[in-house]
Amino acid sequence: MPGGILAIDQGTTSSRAIVHDFRGRVVASSQLEFDQHYPHGGWVEHDPEDLWQSTLRVAREALGQADREGVDVVALGITNQRETTVVWDTRSGEAIHNAIVWQDRRTAEYCARLKSEGYEAQVTERSGLLLDPYFSATKVAWILDNVPGARDKATAGRLAFGTVDSWLIWRLTGGRVHATDATNASRTMLFNIHEQRWDDELLALFDVPRSMLPTVLDSADDFGSADSGYIGRALPIRGVAGDQHAAVVGQTCFTPGMIKSTYGTGCFALMNTGPTPVTSHNRLLTTMAYRLAGQPTYALEGSIFVAGATIKWLRDDLGMLESATDSEEYARRADPDDDVYLVPAFTGLGAPYWDPDARGAIFGLTRKTGVPELTRAALEAVCYQTHDLVVAMAADANTPVRELRVDGGMVPNNWLLQRLADLVGVSVERPRDTETTALGASYLAGLGHGVWGSLEEVRGQWALEARFEPSITNEERDRRLAGWHRAVRHVTDSG
Repeated sequence: MPGGILAIDQGTTSSRAIVHDFRGRVVASSQLEFDQHYPHGGWVEHDPEDLWQSTLRVAREALGQADREGVDVVALGITNQRETTVVWDTRSGEAIHNAIVWQDRRTAEYCARLKSEGYEAQVTERSGLLLDPYFSATKVAWILDNVPGARDKATAGRLAFGTVDSWLIWRLTGGRVHATDATNASRTMLFNIHEQRWDDELLALFDVPRSMLPTVLDSADDFGSADSGYIGRALPIRGVAGDQHAAVVGQTCFTPGMIKSTYGTGCFALMNTGPTPVTSHNRLLTTMAYRLAGQPTYALEGSIFVAGATIKWLRDDLGMLESATDSEEYARRADPDDDVYLVPAFTGLGAPYWDPDARGAIFGLTRKTGVPELTRAALEAVCYQTHDLVVAMAADANTPVRELRVDGGMVPNNWLLQRLADLVGVSVERPRDTETTALGASYLAGLGHGVWGSLEEVRGQWALEARFEPSITNEERDRRLAGWHRAVRHVTDSG
């Protein structure tokens, strides 16, 4: 009977489970959406029980499919939405508050106060992160300060904190294991990425008791075993990574200088920088790529707040598109002489601009401008922002970029990927399996379980589906980029 690995991919809007065989091919899958909660403006929450129950359901369904396909699942890997914060009572096993989601901005004033008091340099030096509500530390502090009795329970050692991976591990193991991996730890703003440990000064700054924290393990490690009563069988949990880090593994970006870029609602680009962390001079994040056999591999990360969300805006709010897939055909029909620029700063601009107060704008409208031109401008905005990220990464790492490996919901769009190659000026590679987050979790679990003995063996699994090469002149690229940068200056502080 052929063997397989179950990957749990617990995301922001849905939970998925995918079984891969030992060649990295999908043999079973299941997905289930769950509710989002918005109790106040800028607040985003999940019911932790929804995360748990949806995960159980999809895992059981995928395992049932694998059984019917005659695949023997031998191990479990977990990948998860990062930074989302859960605090639970270790006696009852119940969360004391809804999970505070990575998108949540309720601690913005807290972060602004700490910045004004001069703490950001300390936070960045130790954690590699910017002082922002995005990360977990201020979310934990908010729960402790706003849930009645929480601080007393935490001081007494009765509360546990975890990102979603830790919450699932705790539940799957019947409360026997409270652990996370180095990639998820690196997104909490409490972890010293240089010393690979929870940082006492950061814990003191955010007033988070050490007793709440999970044990930090490698990304391929022994995270205990899932009890058979939950998913129908006992499975060793052998791989864990945050979603963007799992995609680095799924794209086999194991060589310094390699970049993976995931295009969904937003865009997350990570560059492998090897065994030494690189300090960014362009306000990129220094983070973990993965940690194996106790050896950390670091990355530079940049995020684009709005990518596919712009196409959703054109479809749902403006009614210009019937389907997101229509964007490719409209872009092909656009007048090439109509130079329209759309800056999608609906919630500010991310790296490398970092202007939360910027707002969206459209430049270059003429009487000829229509749906095709606006659609093209929306897709090109993704390409321009990627260009600026890649340039910043190359400058910080002092490493030329020659290729970009892409994945996510937008990448079936061939027009977009060709334009990406044209405007970034590098080869763009789309793999056979674009669900690389779950694939990375399976690879890590397989490494932890001994299915593969090395990263080189995993590298051999990666398969190219399509490559897109730059096809415009340097002069045309420079002209287009100059127009984009003029548009950005108009909506940012620099304008």
